[in-house]
Amino acid sequence: MLLTPSDLQAIGLTLKVATLTTLILLVVGTPLAWWLARTRSWLKTPLSAIVSMPLVLPPSVLGFYLLVLMGPQGQVGEWTQAIGLGLLPFTFSGLVVASSLYSLPFMVQPVQNAMEAMGERPLEVAASLRASPLDTFFSVVLPLCKPGLITGAIMSFAHTVGEFGVVLMVGGNIPGETRMVSVQIYDHVEAMEYGDAHRLAAVMLGFSFVVLLALHLYNGKRRQDTAQ
Repeated sequence: MLLTPSDLQAIGLTLKVATLTTLILLVVGTPLAWWLARTRSWLKTPLSAIVSMPLVLPPSVLGFYLLVLMGPQGQVGEWTQAIGLGLLPFTFSGLVVASSLYSLPFMVQPVQNAMEAMGERPLEVAASLRASPLDTFFSVVLPLCKPGLITGAIMSFAHTVGEFGVVLMVGGNIPGETRMVSVQIYDHVEAMEYGDAHRLAAVMLGFSFVVLLALHLYNGKRRQDTAQ
């Protein structure tokens, strides 16, 4: 067999986490990007810096602080226990929360850039037609920002698939529950199962190439259509 049953289990879990994370980021990241693109508040700069921190912060550092916050003595952990959710570390839910925070800039930045590039004219036209702010957002802003949304969704999904440090710190290494592909490869190497590690790594290498190729082809076609 090309991949072991545990490899296939890890791939299935990884795709599940990445899909759920991407959907959450579309719901949460899109209005956040809109606020950052439109606001003149002094909070924009510090909030933008906070959103972008996962781009430069070592994953183990982010994972450590999330582990502390969501642990039994952390503020988030105390709250989740108080409402009956229990503790999030080393659970599937905790893995999704950590992945969403870690991949947030990969969704927000492309969408924000698309919204800023849109300009004021479409909004002025919508206002002249007496469209409500909510109607304008869904009928004008989102369709015009579709390329940014697609780019953000693809990058968030791909980035979640490749996570390691945050995944290992918050999710641990529980088969079928929190063991994602990156951790599975690490386990193969640690056990000196280089053949299994090579096959699974090759699958991920191929996946990364296909995702980036599709993204470049999409952006190239969009620029071509815009030029025409």
